[in-house]
Amino acid sequence: MTDQVELSPEDIIARSPSESFQDLLKRETVDVPEALLESTDSYLGSEDLSAERYTSREFFDLEVEKVWRKTWQVACRENRLRKAGDYFVYDIVNDSILLTRTESGELKGFHNSCLHRGRVLKKGAGNSDKLRCPYHGWSWDLDGEFMGAPCQWDFPHVKKENAKLPEVQVATWGGWVFINMDEDAPSLEEYMEVLPEHMNQWKHEQRFVALHVEKVIACNWKVAFEAFIESYHALATHPQLMPFQGIDNSQYDVWGDHVSRTISAYGVANPSHADQFTEQQSLDAMMELIGVEDRPQLAPGQTAREMYAAMNLPVANEQAGEDFSGRATMSELMDSTLYSLFPNFAPWAGHGTVITYRHRPNGDDVDSCIMEIFLLTRFPEGAESPEDAPTFRLGIDQPFSEAAGVMGAGFANVFNQDGANLPQVQKGLKASKKGAVTLGNYQEVRIRHFHQTLDKYLSAE
Repeated sequence: MTDQVELSPEDIIARSPSESFQDLLKRETVDVPEALLESTDSYLGSEDLSAERYTSREFFDLEVEKVWRKTWQVACRENRLRKAGDYFVYDIVNDSILLTRTESGELKGFHNSCLHRGRVLKKGAGNSDKLRCPYHGWSWDLDGEFMGAPCQWDFPHVKKENAKLPEVQVATWGGWVFINMDEDAPSLEEYMEVLPEHMNQWKHEQRFVALHVEKVIACNWKVAFEAFIESYHALATHPQLMPFQGIDNSQYDVWGDHVSRTISAYGVANPSHADQFTEQQSLDAMMELIGVEDRPQLAPGQTAREMYAAMNLPVANEQAGEDFSGRATMSELMDSTLYSLFPNFAPWAGHGTVITYRHRPNGDDVDSCIMEIFLLTRFPEGAESPEDAPTFRLGIDQPFSEAAGVMGAGFANVFNQDGANLPQVQKGLKASKKGAVTLGNYQEVRIRHFHQTLDKYLSAE
């Protein structure tokens, strides 16, 4: 552990001395949503965290019992369960949950295990008029009611009333299907705290998956998740972002136990690098990242932030089938506004195409995880949702650049840089003589908030 020093109030609340995100909002020419105007300025302590939280089998097993089997977590998009008979299997560590759309249109979730000899009933996703075990043919209807078995005469002790498939809680928000294996857990609405109030205006339910990349990474799931709830690492890891992304003065917020947020402004040079780039160079760097070859030129007095927002506006209008002119802030059209819901769901906010991350253990392996990147694109209200894009899967030794054809070379390179760090973090945690990690009071406050919530679950009876 590092030696702890006495902190003054000024040390505790230290922020980048440059213009804050809230200062940028004062330049907006339209009404700013109340959600963006909130700034929590939270200090949650300065204590180190033990490295064993990321490397210990005992700690991992406790997470399985106290977190994965007790929390609300995203299983899939509702688009995967559109019509009666659609099913989808969500696996988390050694648990497997079978989701179905019933004949009445209800969503149901069952433990994916035959009550006869335990075989999983379904794999992947598909459509079926019943849930039939391929091993011996025991069958249930889409509501989980027992339909019967071959040679039923040999099972006089198995009655319909005692052979119903065990259920899990299922709920939806923003087009996502959530499950919770704890029968006594609070409702999803209660669990989500301020998130719906903040996010509903950006209509995640009115979106389809334009891109889905899934990659196995050689690190504990928390190591990967934490890399995407702080922007501090971008200073060293993503130097190509410095011309157009305000990293030093990213805003970090936490609410309750389950919700936190980072907002990093686009279209402004990072404050530590501001003297190195003109407004035109900031814009050019953004265009390079997103693959725009014809570089627009700024008008006299126009900022890169104003130009980028103007470029994004017609795209957002077309996707949503409505006109955001005069009512969408520049922030909603471009900034990285990344929320998270404990334990592993991280949706972006905004009017255009937005990213959502999900990180979870890779089976029961302490040292590897599955990282998923979803791009969610709006479609007009009243229109039928387009089909979701197929999943592009990358193995543990495949870099994100192998998905460059579907996600773009610029973005693939950013994720490659993260992907290069994360296995080395896991290796370093195991090799650490210090045996602990030290967090920034502000820029890494979301990580501390996450671990404080994690401890509440791990210590619960």
